[in-house]
Amino acid sequence: MTKTAFLRPRSAPAEPMESLAGLLREWLPLQRWFAGKDRPVTDLGLLSMTELFPGCLHLLVHAAHGGVPAPGGTTPAGDCYQLLLGVRERPAPRLGKALIGTVQEGRLAGLTVYDALHDPRAAQLLLERLRRPGAAGPLRFENDASQSLPAGLVPRLMTAEQSNSSLVYGDEYILKLFRRIQPGVNPDLEVPGALARQGCHRVPAPVAWFRTTHPFKATLGVLQPYLRDAADGWTLALDALASGDDFTAQAHALGRATADVHLALSSAFPVGEPGENGRTAAAMTERLTAAAHAVPALQPFVPGLRSAFAALATCDAGPPAQRIHGDLHLGQVLRAGREWFVIDFEGEPSRPLTERRSAHSPVRDIAGMLRSFDYAARQRRPWRPEWARRCREAYCAGYAVRAGWDPRKKHGLLRAYETDRAVYEVLYEARHRPDWLPVPMAAIERLAVRGD
Repeated sequence: MTKTAFLRPRSAPAEPMESLAGLLREWLPLQRWFAGKDRPVTDLGLLSMTELFPGCLHLLVHAAHGGVPAPGGTTPAGDCYQLLLGVRERPAPRLGKALIGTVQEGRLAGLTVYDALHDPRAAQLLLERLRRPGAAGPLRFENDASQSLPAGLVPRLMTAEQSNSSLVYGDEYILKLFRRIQPGVNPDLEVPGALARQGCHRVPAPVAWFRTTHPFKATLGVLQPYLRDAADGWTLALDALASGDDFTAQAHALGRATADVHLALSSAFPVGEPGENGRTAAAMTERLTAAAHAVPALQPFVPGLRSAFAALATCDAGPPAQRIHGDLHLGQVLRAGREWFVIDFEGEPSRPLTERRSAHSPVRDIAGMLRSFDYAARQRRPWRPEWARRCREAYCAGYAVRAGWDPRKKHGLLRAYETDRAVYEVLYEARHRPDWLPVPMAAIERLAVRGD
């Protein structure tokens, strides 16, 4: 019997977590997908532990910050994270970068723990779980019975992920594992599945997925086709800037693709009513107040930014609220051949899942893409504002062709949503990428002073 045989029961005893807590408390804040980098981890609680196969543990852990109760409850404020941990006496040398540490006490004493997603064997066994629907403790592995998943696909871990982790299998499929887990169906499973049933070809359909039933029901990962010959919009835009090429034709086509997805979403999910601008303006103002408190550089611009939100309350109601992408930018779209595809429907991970699954104005997505053109244009010096302006115009024109209404004619709506997006960007950059802060701050100055 191996030293890890004791892990085979499906229960989640506290003692193994006590053995791991010290190592994980140091390791978690170093991960790019960990959301609490600016807050100390004061406690780690084990919510669920399942042995997927010998030597590989699936954990859901609660990382508490400061011991402050979460709103409306008694649980300390914090987040739930999904971990896949390898446990071996002597891990292979190739796993050096994945090592978390060696356990010093308890029943795991002497064993080395590492991030199992870096282990090709563990990644292949995870795919086998998805190929064969079934249960492992509280985990449920499911797939589309009409799809045939081949065995033996070579896995590789993508290194560019930030809020989640992704494995590519044989350049045929990509498995996204959500790191920060919230109760409910994740939109990255719900929305592509619904769009596939609508016959929308702009979004890769889910092939397999897995979820948990304990300590709450939640989506843990989704497998979709991998567009091997595709390039993301961000890379294509930067290439165009570097070569001095115009990007307007691509931006126009991307606007049409965005409208196609919005139209499919409006058919797949219930559509709300226009006229919620007052409530939306109040929420935007509240987010601005919180952001200005966290980032003092925003404070001089607060009066001008508030004027954008105040104008929203009295302007044209615009199109009805509906399900949207929620975090649309050039990094969330892929171009394969002459077609644009939209991916990553998870929305902004920092926002509650209920909010991300709610109906919003499609102008919110449009504003996100317009901000992304500005981000791209500022990656090269000298800055080329005309390049960004032409792309914005072309994108809106392409959207109007398919949607039947022109975002440029909804000036009050577009300004408010673009301002709200820029405020979000300022907060994000200040916390995670301070060197990038001047990019959204330039937009803040434009939106606050000139009202563009």
